[in-house]
Amino acid sequence: MRKASAATVATIMGVALYFTLFWGYDALRVLTSPTYGLEDVWRSQFVFGVGAMFHLAPMGLIKLAAFFGAVKLAVAVICAVHIVDRLRSLAGGTVKSDILEGGLILVVAVSIVSIAPAVWSHNADLMRAQALQLALAALATALSLVERNYARPAKVEVPAAMVAPAR
Repeated sequence: MRKASAATVATIMGVALYFTLFWGYDALRVLTSPTYGLEDVWRSQFVFGVGAMFHLAPMGLIKLAAFFGAVKLAVAVICAVHIVDRLRSLAGGTVKSDILEGGLILVVAVSIVSIAPAVWSHNADLMRAQALQLALAALATALSLVERNYARPAKVEVPAAMVAPAR
């Protein structure tokens, strides 16, 4: 069984830490705000954009902002659990990256939904911020797949001439 490089593991941990800290902070800011973060116009532009696509009323916008806050909190918790699991594996054991991959799928989904209004409104700054998160999730997913490939035991082909006949 081969092991993934330390740089691969460090990059995955870095991305998980990024989403734990930044999405966790953003989720707590949204969920503790009386208007679920809609007072901060820059950070809530994607909520207004998605709400405009679905013709949501003000109460629908508040529910949508609360939903995005809850999803971001879930991703932050998932990434924190992965970090704890990764640290636990240093003491011995194996890492189960399935939970991180599930969290990264949520990141990709939220990023795609968030980037669509930025593209339609030609807002390059908002598009850049969402594309960075999408790129980080893609990088962590690719490295997680590489790590999973290295974790599989290598198959050794034995020629038939070297195998002893059964008696």
